[in-house]
Amino acid sequence: MSKISCLILIAVLLHSRSVNAAENVVLITFDGLRWQELFHGLDDELSEHEEYSAQSSLITERFQRRSPRQSAESIFPFLYSTVFSRGSYIGNRDANSCAEVSNPWYFSYPGYSEILTGVVNESIDSNGKIHNPERTIHELLNSNSVYRGKTAAFGSWDVFPYIFNVERSGIFVNAFSPLQEPVGEYEQLLNQLHQDIPTPWPTVRNDAFTHYFAMSYLRREQPRLLFISYGETDDFAHDGKYDEYILAANRTDGFIKDVWETLQSMPNYRDNTVLFITVDHGRGEEPLETWLHHASKRSLDGYMSSLAQYEDGIVGSEATWMAAMGPGINAGGLIETGDYCVTSDRIAATLLQLLGEDYRDYNPSMGAPITELQ
Repeated sequence: MSKISCLILIAVLLHSRSVNAAENVVLITFDGLRWQELFHGLDDELSEHEEYSAQSSLITERFQRRSPRQSAESIFPFLYSTVFSRGSYIGNRDANSCAEVSNPWYFSYPGYSEILTGVVNESIDSNGKIHNPERTIHELLNSNSVYRGKTAAFGSWDVFPYIFNVERSGIFVNAFSPLQEPVGEYEQLLNQLHQDIPTPWPTVRNDAFTHYFAMSYLRREQPRLLFISYGETDDFAHDGKYDEYILAANRTDGFIKDVWETLQSMPNYRDNTVLFITVDHGRGEEPLETWLHHASKRSLDGYMSSLAQYEDGIVGSEATWMAAMGPGINAGGLIETGDYCVTSDRIAATLLQLLGEDYRDYNPSMGAPITELQ
């Protein structure tokens, strides 16, 4: 009887693992999108500011509502109607829900490295094009024959090939540049448009190219782990264009809807794929002009020395948020975190766990999985 009981227990555990594990994960980031807009909608002062919102009448007509919640829903209709209602989310600090970075710098390269590797390496202290000494979950999973050749990344920022250390990892990464080997007339057309339409910034392309390159690859190659990073929100904010920042946020919500609907239309992804959405850092709020920036106090002595006039750094730029839905994700909506914050270094291990993998088999130095989401 003891042996039979043991076999039954093993069978139950294996069945539980197969039920809870997802077959695929899609990780998406909004670069530098504040939690304030996500949960409160338009900032009235910024949306009506003569310097920051040249299209004030446009964004107030489209997104200003009777309540902050309704305004947020109008900017992010897919996140509210689908992700928040079917899954879980963290980061509304006014509702006792806190998320933040673990790295001490509060800008993009350290933020993305933390999300993708689960490790905080303090030597990653700039946005320079330096090959990442840490290994992303894409690279780690690629060492497993089950996932080999089935991980990919798309981004608008030209530093992503270095964050993924493609020279070492061999991961497929398309960022800023056109596809090196376009397949078919559609991808050739995208490449031609990419060449003919000027990029708005010297290191970041239009998110539409990132999105449609990623979607074409998704349909064709059907990766098990896909990362898509949309960058316009951060760069329009740095430019001081609050109106464009809001419009970009709304477009990105539409892109994410397209990703999800495409996944649900494909048999290999339908109902067995986790969608996980987060940000690499937050932004300032007070004084008003700090919404343009993000930097820790410690970073003022180095990479962010140009912001040294803010003696405490850009307060609030450590604040992030995250949301997820799919197999293994609790459909509990807002998660209250009490007197602690859920940190970004726990995302990588969480994604591995959702795929049925134990992060300790890949890198035990990762932050532990986010059990609150599951």
